[in-house]
Amino acid sequence: MHRIAIFASGEGTNTQNFIDYFKNSKDITISLIVCNKREAGVVSRALEAGIPFLIVDKDTFYNANTVLEELKKKADFIVLAGFLWMVPDTISKAFAGKMVNIHPALLPNYGGKGMYGAKVHEAVIASREMESGITIHYVNEKYDEGKIIFQAKCPVEASDTPETLAKKVHELEYKYYPGIVEKLLLGNIS
Repeated sequence: MHRIAIFASGEGTNTQNFIDYFKNSKDITISLIVCNKREAGVVSRALEAGIPFLIVDKDTFYNANTVLEELKKKADFIVLAGFLWMVPDTISKAFAGKMVNIHPALLPNYGGKGMYGAKVHEAVIASREMESGITIHYVNEKYDEGKIIFQAKCPVEASDTPETLAKKVHELEYKYYPGIVEKLLLGNIS
């Protein structure tokens, strides 16, 4: 049984998508949710689904091995789903090749520190791009620079706003992210 830890900071809609996708899986389970905001919606989703969760503060996350030790006990693979902190090197190295992130643009464009959420969509529209999309990639020690695993595209219309583009990108996230993780874990893609 493959055990996934999901890192999330917000409402948890991508996390809910994973919960629903793997609910009846015989091969994959969500064993832990890690969050850096006690009041985040993802915590309620974890409680409702009966999934253990861990609330982390910055000092513990970056200066102690507590989180890494908990991950080693409870997970084989990490999925970042809207987690806004840089993962410490100790965790990214311990889970090298076993940790993925989804970015709301077509990397290598519009990635890096500070490029998340509406900021990405605003930049894509301001640059008059014809398309945007999602990038699922491995996590390394730098923001959005890990090996790209998968990309899916959507058109950017002249009438798009950051909100309408975000909606299109979220649809791609929900459609592809859990399935790509499943294929990685079952050895169907590398």
